[in-house]
Amino acid sequence: MPDGVIIHEGSTDILVPELHSSGGPGKIQGGVFFNEQMAFNRDISVMFLRAVGRDLTVADAMTATGSRAVRIANEVKGTQVTANDISPDAIPYIEANIELNKLENCSPSNRNLHSLFADEAFDYVDLDPFGSPAPFVQSAILGCRKKGILAITATDTAPLAGAHAPKCRRRYQSEPVRGYMCHEGGLRILMCSIARELAKFDRGMKPLLSFYADHYFRTYIQIEEGAEKADKMMALLGYMKYDMATLERSTSVHYDPEHKYGPFWLGPLHDQEFVSRMDPAGMAVEKRCTKYLDLWKNELDTEVFVYDMSELSSFVKMSPAKLADFVELLNTNGRASFTHISPTSFKTDLPLNDIISLYKEASPDSKK
Repeated sequence: MPDGVIIHEGSTDILVPELHSSGGPGKIQGGVFFNEQMAFNRDISVMFLRAVGRDLTVADAMTATGSRAVRIANEVKGTQVTANDISPDAIPYIEANIELNKLENCSPSNRNLHSLFADEAFDYVDLDPFGSPAPFVQSAILGCRKKGILAITATDTAPLAGAHAPKCRRRYQSEPVRGYMCHEGGLRILMCSIARELAKFDRGMKPLLSFYADHYFRTYIQIEEGAEKADKMMALLGYMKYDMATLERSTSVHYDPEHKYGPFWLGPLHDQEFVSRMDPAGMAVEKRCTKYLDLWKNELDTEVFVYDMSELSSFVKMSPAKLADFVELLNTNGRASFTHISPTSFKTDLPLNDIISLYKEASPDSKK
């Protein structure tokens, strides 16, 4: 058994290197990567696959210590898991974790993922690279069986959120948006890039759950087969106008000088019915899982935009009301919700003029 420490996550014991990351995007320290902060990410995978509710073949394509793979094998009934990593140094950890949890439904694999997915296909493919998933997405798609599920993480948040725009253009062929829209924009650029890869194979997608948390973007999509599904998916890609000086936002399916950001995925982020089947009981960070599930189940995510209370405060030059009170007020005039993107942001389908007018009405300054 390799050297390391055993941590308990969910209902699974995991042997990890003693020197490992515990926060942020993490750093590769030594040969095998592990980040404790990603327990939430792994919790979501377990809850998600339980909610699928059927037997699944699973490939964790870049599993490192095998932490996600063994948790899925141990905590999700009816799974047959391949725990793959290209690094020979990872295999002793994967094997030790399989043995530690007495798993008969999890097998180690030491292959380049491109080679693995050229030879085998799975019901569920998980792609969680260190950095950008862009070089691996096409192979992951090929590794998905018909109507399979694809889960992809991107930790290159700076390019996707516009801090390194040239890198975003190179990796994702998209113009990122800055300001308060940046994280929603980054998530939708990732989803757009996956959609465009799927379309090459006459495949479409139905997003089941997509989110931004901590230092990464993550999306789970159900693959849909056929050119008609691919065309329907491509019709949901488009461009955005976002003027930070006026707060104006709008979308268009066509690029023009005003709608210069994107392309983005303009369809839904989540399937609320699916998310409602996810159960946080017994998760490693159960309280946080419960909070996010509630946000996702109630979040508006099509034909709406993210606004931030700080953004409105700076624009109107008035103090903000409590977010909960303001969202309630918006809902008496249209549709509005909290968003998982930020604790100070909200989404609404109301026109900008109405939002500003209601903000002024709700501001404590208006009552002085």
